[in-house]
Amino acid sequence: MEVSNTKQQHQSASISLTKPVRCIVKLGGAAITCKNELETINEENLKTVSSQLRQSMTTGSNSGEVLGMDWSKQPGESEISSTISDFEDRPVVDSSPFIVVHGAGSFGHFQASKSGVHKGGLYQPLVKAGFVATRISVTKLNLEIVRALAREGIPSVGMSPFSCGWSTRERNIASADLSAVAKAIESGLVPVLHGDAVLDDLLDCTILSGDVIISNLAAHLKPEYVVFLTDVSGVYDRPPSEPNAVLLREIAVGKDGSWSIEKPTLQNKNKQVETSVAAHDTTGGMLTKISEAAAIAKLGIDVYIVKAATSHALRALSGELKGNLPDDWLGTVIRFSNK
Repeated sequence: MEVSNTKQQHQSASISLTKPVRCIVKLGGAAITCKNELETINEENLKTVSSQLRQSMTTGSNSGEVLGMDWSKQPGESEISSTISDFEDRPVVDSSPFIVVHGAGSFGHFQASKSGVHKGGLYQPLVKAGFVATRISVTKLNLEIVRALAREGIPSVGMSPFSCGWSTRERNIASADLSAVAKAIESGLVPVLHGDAVLDDLLDCTILSGDVIISNLAAHLKPEYVVFLTDVSGVYDRPPSEPNAVLLREIAVGKDGSWSIEKPTLQNKNKQVETSVAAHDTTGGMLTKISEAAAIAKLGIDVYIVKAATSHALRALSGELKGNLPDDWLGTVIRFSNK
């Protein structure tokens, strides 16, 4: 199931921020969870991603003591990483505004697909139960990601689209109140949103994917760039598991929203990228990611798709890739072209 935002009827007023958003980051569900193991987090990847986000968003923070902000009791840890006294007389750290959005991975997708939440029909007992189960699962993951970021000293706050009043109409975004997100950013906090089960004006309910959420945020908050962290090195001309799959380094998006492969040169330059979607994935997988990335690029915002927890991801997050791509960088950039 693919949720599109091509006919958005939500608020059209631009959000004015005193400090512009530097980057919106998508943590792909397959990169931060073990997608074929129900409700299992990829702890190693999540820890590395959180550390790289801290390095990217906080000026001069590549070295020095990190004061964790998760003061709850963490399973497997004997004590809290920092105390209240550690923060006394601590200088305010200058950081660039980031927004984090994460997918569900092995959290939520199974519940949604088995109950048919993405198809609507909330009046049906199974769908209603699935709606509740899906939200329990995705908010559980959201809390764990917020905690992982907080342990890296990132002042993150979880924000569920359903609770913030986001809704759809026939799977297109109908309402997206960004006031809470804007207030959090202005307060020096890092909003952490996620793909969610939401109410739909015509279908009763559906699934709103993290990729569509990012496209909406980018349209209104105009970040400098957007980074999709995935479980593969970027966009390929066919599923990367297939022999001879080619990594597409640069995709150009035209004024009409159409896109073409700029680098490398393929025999059929305008061929459509073949995608594979897991059977339990209710949000369209890579197909949704590419279409939403193209919509963002059309706004003049560069989009980088790169493998999470790698040096290539850190370079993308840090904003080092403006202009010509370095030859030693592995990933895909999707950019606007007025050719």
